[in-house]
Amino acid sequence: MAVIRTSLSLISFGFTIFQIFWHLKEMHVQWNPTASKALGFSLVILGIFLQIIGIVYHLKFMEQIRIERNEMMLNGLLPTEDKFPVSFTLVTAILLLLIGITVTITMTIQSL
Repeated sequence: MAVIRTSLSLISFGFTIFQIFWHLKEMHVQWNPTASKALGFSLVILGIFLQIIGIVYHLKFMEQIRIERNEMMLNGLLPTEDKFPVSFTLVTAILLLLIGITVTITMTIQSL
């Protein structure tokens, strides 16, 4: 959950910085927005990479839990008909990753 929060903050803050300086350029304000736009783009990319790392870590963690759970079921410590619930954290992380990729595409198109 901390990875999701941090990644969301990076993506939204980076997109906000990018948009502010893109609108200043549209208003013909005397400003060189290249560095600021690069900073915003970099924050979004960093948020996407952080999200990918978080998803991979979560999948490995859940795989280990499933292995231990199967061992406990074989030893009769857990009922065999109990189902493993869907990870809403993983679903949220994947949706946020897709949003981050969409934001990156939008920023790239606006930069052209």
